[in-house]
Amino acid sequence: MSQPYILQDDIRLPGFTGTVHLPGDAGYDEARRSLNPAVDSRPALIAEAQSAGDIRIALLAARAHGVPFAVQSTGHGTHAPCDGGILVKTSPMASVLVDPARRIARVGPGARWSEVIAAAAPFGLAPLSGSAPSVGVTGYTLGGGLGWLGRKHGFAADSVLRAEVLLADGRQVTASPDSHPELFWALRGGGGGFGVVTSLEFRLYPVSEVFAGFVYFPIEVAERALKAYRTWIDQAPDEISTAIVLRRMPADEQTPAAVRGRHVVMLKVLYAGASDEARRLLAPLFQAAGPALLDETRTTTYGGAAMGGTPNRHMDMFDTVPDEVISALVRAAEHAQTVEIRHWGGALARPASDAGPVSHRSTKLSVIVDTVVPGLAEELRPYANGGTFLNFLADPSRTAAAYTGVDYGRLREVKRAYDPDGFFRVGHVVSA
Repeated sequence: MSQPYILQDDIRLPGFTGTVHLPGDAGYDEARRSLNPAVDSRPALIAEAQSAGDIRIALLAARAHGVPFAVQSTGHGTHAPCDGGILVKTSPMASVLVDPARRIARVGPGARWSEVIAAAAPFGLAPLSGSAPSVGVTGYTLGGGLGWLGRKHGFAADSVLRAEVLLADGRQVTASPDSHPELFWALRGGGGGFGVVTSLEFRLYPVSEVFAGFVYFPIEVAERALKAYRTWIDQAPDEISTAIVLRRMPADEQTPAAVRGRHVVMLKVLYAGASDEARRLLAPLFQAAGPALLDETRTTTYGGAAMGGTPNRHMDMFDTVPDEVISALVRAAEHAQTVEIRHWGGALARPASDAGPVSHRSTKLSVIVDTVVPGLAEELRPYANGGTFLNFLADPSRTAAAYTGVDYGRLREVKRAYDPDGFFRVGHVVSA
């Protein structure tokens, strides 16, 4: 049975209004679950917060007793366990308020993108959400936020206007261009290691319908298709976002018969414009790959264009993609379930002068593989630019690789100023 006020070892949370799960409680195992199968976290206590005040109570208890502290909304971004500590679940704090006149959304720390999309759609607006509507807004945005409108409007972190933040010492502050500006800069891509964001405000964009979906080709055209794609992306306008995926399709009844159980080349596309223009732009890729096995592209609402993500066991970023890289990826697809090659560029590479520390913005393409393929990392390393992206990075020991040297140095200064004793230390955190 859940115990709403008492921690183990008789430590109390006076005034806590949410539910607390202890080991052995019926809801404990479900509440501690991460979507990362490599993380099997076993906290001493899981606190389902109803308010910023609840989060503060849990934070101060963790400080007082010297135990780890972590925050989790959906579990998508959980990469390290909070063993023996206090894990705060923010999923009950899922408020979404849309100001259509100002094109702004204000959300609680437990909100998911599906909820923001639904709230914005009646006004013809859309957020810079990611591939999966079930992903939590706050963690995604603090990690940078690479979405399918990104080439047109930039990273989700670039659209943040204000954040309410609970600091390591229990103070609540507002981070904005005019209030705690260095903290505001760090939050927009620097991850959650500077404080707990209890409210986030960001821009929305006038997008209601898009041309989006998947096109499937036989795996035999993979090398030819990737070489054509390498050339094609140099002329692609900002309104179109694409990825090529080498994928083994499921053999279940939910998979269309034309590609069921097949190894395919899948083109993912989202175009913020008319279908006729999208098909004209895509024509060179269709010609290079040959007749499609199946074309599922269509005009749809933005909310209906969920593209799905790729589980990440290996990631690299590239400024150029020579034949050697293409050949290595085609060979890797013989062993992996999914190999995704995604185009960046556009507004992602044109930040405003006051933009946050998001990754390596000049990157041209990213590669994600869902399986550890022996020898692949060594084959790709000479051609990769050495960077990574926080949202795609599963290894907390490599957090520094998600930033330029200059940005990481500045992030360390912010960490020393706002969390000098390293209270926030679970997951992707900048070392002070």
